[in-house]
Amino acid sequence: MAGDGDRGAGEPSLVRPYTLTAGRTDAQVELALEAAVGVVAAVPPPRWPSTDVRCQILALCARRPSVAEIAAHLSLPLGVARVLVGDLVVQGYVQVHATLGEADTVDARRELIGRTLRGLRAL
Repeated sequence: MAGDGDRGAGEPSLVRPYTLTAGRTDAQVELALEAAVGVVAAVPPPRWPSTDVRCQILALCARRPSVAEIAAHLSLPLGVARVLVGDLVVQGYVQVHATLGEADTVDARRELIGRTLRGLRAL
């Protein structure tokens, strides 16, 4: 799963999406579009080139973005982002955080909805 060269943020990828996922269309784990994804700190970083899309996802996950935000930031189709994030979860590099619980405030719910909508609009 190599990256797609030296493209800048927001530029369309020249690599076909199925190449990034080895033809897979389903994530190995259940991932909601609004699910926050964070880096697992105890795991040593992989030795992938910085241009590898997986490295780019890991760099974004330091801010705990949603799956939709990852797709938007990297100009990836949502399905491709879900497969790649799912791979990183299975490999132990990232973890998916609960989106909302019973104790969350109305403001937290609005913020989540807003972030998800911004990510989806950016796609």
